[in-house]
Parts: sequence; C-alpha cells; structure tokens
Amino acid sequence: MAGKINFVDGGSVTTPGGFSAGATYAGLKTYAEDKLDLGILLSDRPSSVAGVFTTSAVRSPTVTITQERVSSQSKVRALVVNSGIANACVGEQGYLDAQEATAETARRLGLRSEEVLMGSTGIIGVELPMALVRTGISQITPSEGGGNDLARAIMTTDTHPKEGAVAFECSGKTVTIGGIAKGAGMIHPNMATMLSFLTSDADVEPSFLQRALSRAADSSFNMLSVDGDSSTNDTVLILANGAADAGIIEEGTPTGDLFQEALNKLCIHLTKELARDGEGASNRLIEVTVEGATDLTAARLAARTVVSSSLVKTAVHGADPNWGRIIAALGRSGAEVDEGKVALYVNDVCIMEDGRPIPFHRDGVVALMRGLEVSFRIKLNLGQSEATAWGCPLSEEYVTFNSAYTT
Repeated sequence: MAGKINFVDGGSVTTPGGFSAGATYAGLKTYAEDKLDLGILLSDRPSSVAGVFTTSAVRSPTVTITQERVSSQSKVRALVVNSGIANACVGEQGYLDAQEATAETARRLGLRSEEVLMGSTGIIGVELPMALVRTGISQITPSEGGGNDLARAIMTTDTHPKEGAVAFECSGKTVTIGGIAKGAGMIHPNMATMLSFLTSDADVEPSFLQRALSRAADSSFNMLSVDGDSSTNDTVLILANGAADAGIIEEGTPTGDLFQEALNKLCIHLTKELARDGEGASNRLIEVTVEGATDLTAARLAARTVVSSSLVKTAVHGADPNWGRIIAALGRSGAEVDEGKVALYVNDVCIMEDGRPIPFHRDGVVALMRGLEVSFRIKLNLGQSEATAWGCPLSEEYVTFNSAYTT
C-alpha cells in the first residue's frame, strides 16, 4: 500500500538511506572561511541513474562524460562535483580532466571510474587546476550528514544552499527522495537550466526512472526563468539505490504514480527556491499560472513566456501593476489566445475579464506586488489544460552584479 507524501524536516540529498556526501575547499573559488568548492556524493550500493542535460550546442566535457555514462544504463555509485570553474570551452583537455577527476574519485572510494559521474559549474574558458582537484578529492570523506556541505559546495552566485527531501510509505517501508540544487543566473527554460542532484532509496525500474525525471523536470526546472540565459553545464541527475527494500517501483502502478508525484513535488520545491535566490531577486518569487489552455504544450508555452518577459520582471521589481505587459507577453507566446475570453488575476485580484479591464484598487494591488510572492493567474477559457512557471524580478542589482562577474 502507498501513503501520502510528506516533506522531511531538514531533508537533503543524503536523507535517503545508503547515501553519504562530503565537501572541501580546494581553491577553485576565491577563498573565504566558509567556502566549499569540491564535493562527493556516494551510494553504499550500485544505483540506477537517470539524467537530463543542457541542450546547448556548446557544452562542457563534464556534461559529455556524465551523459555518456548515464546513457550506458550501467549502475553508478558516486558523483564528484566542483564549482568555480565550468570546465567549458577548453578543448580536448576538458574531457581528459573530467576523466581524471572521476578516476581519482574512484580510487579514493575503491570504485571503478565508470561508476563515477561528474558535475561542474563556474566560469567558462578556464581549465580545471587538476593538482588542486586531486588534492581536494583526497581530503573528502563522505558521511551521512554531509548533504548540506555538498549543497554549499555547488554554489556559485547563490546566497544560500537549496535542498530538501520528501518521503512516503510503500509496502510498509518508508521511501525517501532527497535533493540539492544550485543556480542564481543563466537560468531559462531549456533543459536542464542549472545543477540539481537527486537521490532515492527506492528501487526504480531504470527506464521508468528516466521518464519520471524527464516529466518532473518538464513541470519544474523547465518552467523556471531568471534571466533568459542557459548554461553550458546544465545537468539534473537522480540516483536510486533500493536501500529502502520496498520492492521494485514500476510505471503504471499506484506506487509508480506516487513516486512520480513525490519527485514532482521535490523538484518544484527546489525550483521555487532557485527562483527566490535569482541574482538580484531579494528572495522574491513570481508565479505565473495559465489555466484553460487548449493543451499542456500551449499552457506551458504561455506561462514560460510571461514569466520570462523582462518587462514583466521589471514591473514586479517596481510593484507596477502594468498588466498590459502580461497580456502582450501572452499574445506573442505562440499559444492560442482569444482576447475576448481572457481573464487576469494579480494575487487573486481580478483586473481583467472577458478581454476587458475591470476597476480595481490600484494602491491595493501595488501593495500586494511589493510582497515576497507575486502571482499572476491567466484564464484563457479555451480548454482544460494548465501549467505554472516560476521566476523572479529583474533588478538593478542583477545588472550591476553581472556587469563585473569576472572582474
């Protein structure tokens, strides 16, 4: 029998059984007392793995080697990840360095190189200083309480780590899914949009695990936009090791449906945390829900277009209820729209119905738009499909920060 899904207090990527993690400061980022920049995630037994990756034609060799190993459908045991340097646009040396990093990690843990995946994030066009990487790997000892350290080690411009875990009952056993994510800039709907590493102590049929991750990403990470840019290193991975001993989870079963729902819930949680921590966002979140679309593709297209609009983002930053910007973005989204049927709500205050503006208390809406969460609900009234996208305001701080990112 399957039960309801609950968030685990203080949950992280090592909350599921059989997983441990650790991190260190290796010198890949500018030094600060509390900084970490190199980490390892370890499963105590072979794990099924699934991944989704950047669609950019310019990609880090770190992504290439990891995607090759995920595509082989072999079991994996570990992940090594660095921040500060993207290992991108450095030629063949980038692939050789990724191979060496995974080999060093394998030696450290007593594994085969093929059982180790890799993630990288940071500045493009800089080679990995492998002497520092090798020394750093030798200093990491994974532990069950190391999830937060790993979440901190993958941060770049993030102001705080993003992590979480959910659990549900299955065959009398507790099944858990945990995860971490990073990303504050270069985030836009174009799979995968940032780095996220997920774990589960479920025994998930491998092909279902891949489909489940792709679906979860499509309804969460792919519905997130901070600044309209995507990275060379975008990666989302999930490892499932079966440590819960709750039986195999397959697609098309009640337990499979519950696993999908739980994975969706965790990924949406991490997505919203990423949006709140977008560069210059000041912990503010924009949520756009499109209802009544002709189909799911149209609903997602419309929601993503509105949440990605620079004019909408700046309006939220200034708490300006300039609803015309929302409708303009909707109109150019490519989704089917009948202006005479559209209704628009700002934080549940209706300001447009049947394609016509209706009177609203402007100062009241301005006050709502100054809050930490600003929601736009758009009713197309053309069908039954809906989708939600998330983003953050576009502020002066974002421009200032990114104008001097490497200097």
